[in-house]
Amino acid sequence: MARTTARPHPPPATAEPPPPRPARRRVGGPWTVAALCAVLAVSAVLAIGLGSAVIAPLDTLRYLWAGTSGGVIGAEEVTRYQITWQLRTPRVLLAAVVGAGLGAVGATVQALVRNPLADPFILGVSSAASVGAVSVGVWGVLGSLGVYAVSAGAFLGALGGTVLVYLASLSAGGVTPLRLVLTGVALSFGFQAVMGVIVYFVPGNEATSTVLFWTMGGFGAATWGSLPLVAAVVVGGIAALTSVSRRLDVITLGDETAASLGVDTDRLRRGLFLLTALMTGAMVAVSGAIGFVGLIVPHLVRIVAGAGHRRVLVVAPLVGAVFMVWVDLLARVVAAPREIPLGFITALVGVPVFVLLLRRRGYLFGGR
Repeated sequence: MARTTARPHPPPATAEPPPPRPARRRVGGPWTVAALCAVLAVSAVLAIGLGSAVIAPLDTLRYLWAGTSGGVIGAEEVTRYQITWQLRTPRVLLAAVVGAGLGAVGATVQALVRNPLADPFILGVSSAASVGAVSVGVWGVLGSLGVYAVSAGAFLGALGGTVLVYLASLSAGGVTPLRLVLTGVALSFGFQAVMGVIVYFVPGNEATSTVLFWTMGGFGAATWGSLPLVAAVVVGGIAALTSVSRRLDVITLGDETAASLGVDTDRLRRGLFLLTALMTGAMVAVSGAIGFVGLIVPHLVRIVAGAGHRRVLVVAPLVGAVFMVWVDLLARVVAAPREIPLGFITALVGVPVFVLLLRRRGYLFGGR
């Protein structure tokens, strides 16, 4: 009988593993920051040159160089130089500063209360700051402080509104994010009612226009004297917020999780609410209450840069600055020589953008 040997079976063929997918790069690195800075610079130069009197970009740059270096301008160009340097430049810079501050403050407040609908306007801080500023402008409160009276009034109003919202939402178990948001919304309507009472009891159209300005916002009163203080507060505030970005990431996970990781949520909330009140008061003092910027910008940034606040607090101020520069330009040129309140434009842009975000992404702090 023939003897047969079993041949070993060849190993089964295995399919080649699929090539690895390239990792999705989040926006927010150095190149992104550099690109946004370049876009901001170009936007600022264009915004300074555009208006009822159009100035070419090269002439705008020449006037800006003369203003910063003390250069000489010909007699026939004095008027154009003054329009560029004295009127438009501080206004555009102030718009960039306020936009950056609103983007950073909005992202911070949303993280603190873990609510994507939160911003200084909804929590009542902006409305309270407006009440303080309007009180100074209409009744002369804090008049002894001179040019800083309105800024001081707005800051005290923002601080008082923050304290009132915090105390009203305080319960035996501490401050919960939901109670904080609901209390802020309710008191925001209350602060707006106070401004309505001021209009009713103070005769004259001046009070009405003053309240409208502080309610809807604008940069028509921008000067070189009003820029340094708010810029210092906003830049310093953004730096402080960036330094606690990791703790903001932790607090969005919930108070219990944050406590288990060693984060004192109550202390962090108190400190950051005070800081955001300071920043909001400084911004409202020079621009009035501008809604939707602090609400929309953080959402857009989280979609493209991720939910990590280390990126968000770097990108959101730049995006907010660019956005506000163009909004202010539209406010100046759409109905020239009249000026549209900024709140109208930010609402017209912010409402449809926010609705699209909700419908297309199911968005909540970068997730679904």
